[in-house]
Amino acid sequence: MRELILADPMPGLFDELSDGRFELRPLEPASDSDCAEAVAIVAYSHPTVDGPLLDRCPNVKIVSNHGVGVDHIDVTAAQQRGVLVGNTPGCLDAATADMTMALMLSVARNIVIGDHFARSSEFTHYDPSILIGQEVTGSTLGIVGMGRIGVQVARRARAFDMKILYHNRNRRPDIEDSLGVEFAPLNELLGESDFVTLNCPLTEQTHGLIGAAEFRQMKQSGILINMARGPVVQTDALYEALTTNRITAAGLDVTDPEPLPRDHPLLQLNNVIIAPHLGSASNVTRRRMMQITVDNLIAALDGTPLPHEVITENR
Repeated sequence: MRELILADPMPGLFDELSDGRFELRPLEPASDSDCAEAVAIVAYSHPTVDGPLLDRCPNVKIVSNHGVGVDHIDVTAAQQRGVLVGNTPGCLDAATADMTMALMLSVARNIVIGDHFARSSEFTHYDPSILIGQEVTGSTLGIVGMGRIGVQVARRARAFDMKILYHNRNRRPDIEDSLGVEFAPLNELLGESDFVTLNCPLTEQTHGLIGAAEFRQMKQSGILINMARGPVVQTDALYEALTTNRITAAGLDVTDPEPLPRDHPLLQLNNVIIAPHLGSASNVTRRRMMQITVDNLIAALDGTPLPHEVITENR
């Protein structure tokens, strides 16, 4: 008999990697009978997993998260109920750093606007005076969040001969010499950087980190790239900064809310590129993420240590 788990709609890859061991039932909405029988929850597309949900699921042993960030999971509530939480660190760092650079280059060099123009009836001859973008090579990059992904971004930025500043909860002298990066307070980083990339987790400390005051500290020519989580940036302040020329442009892989309402004014701006949360969306990375998701799930149900367990500081 297959074990019942609650999950978002899942790709066939999950069943392949778990050898058909599990029967999937909808997580949203979850019926009382399914909750009573479920032995695990798989959080695939960032559903909310909190204490009240776990109280409805007395036999759940693990919440296996498909991704690194667990801001949508109440880890403390899970641990208080003896429920393990697993995530997928390490395997998506390179893909997310690649996407950081892709957004930076796309915004700086007007790739999306240029694509639309090149397809339009207006493009009838080459004009070297249009769509002049910003130079990336040799410019200054400020990285907010120097964890695994931030380090990978810095490595890529070095290939563009960029001066690299970083801001992090804890200073990282271990990588300052090896990567040629300099620590800076947030206000100094914002003021000196041509590009600011957000590669930090969403926590109480980073929620709303970039707002009106921070946009005023940025260069008018500055470009913001958000690869973290939408709520790290205050959406209304971002819209004002983009429409008043407080900053030049932005590239967003995440938004707050996500997705934005279809009539949201940010969607009408041509100085912002918005991607549908594609940071880890490469074929190799997504397969690795699913494998770790399955490995965590099976380990918990078989009573063996999780390959990647999320543990809060107060545990």
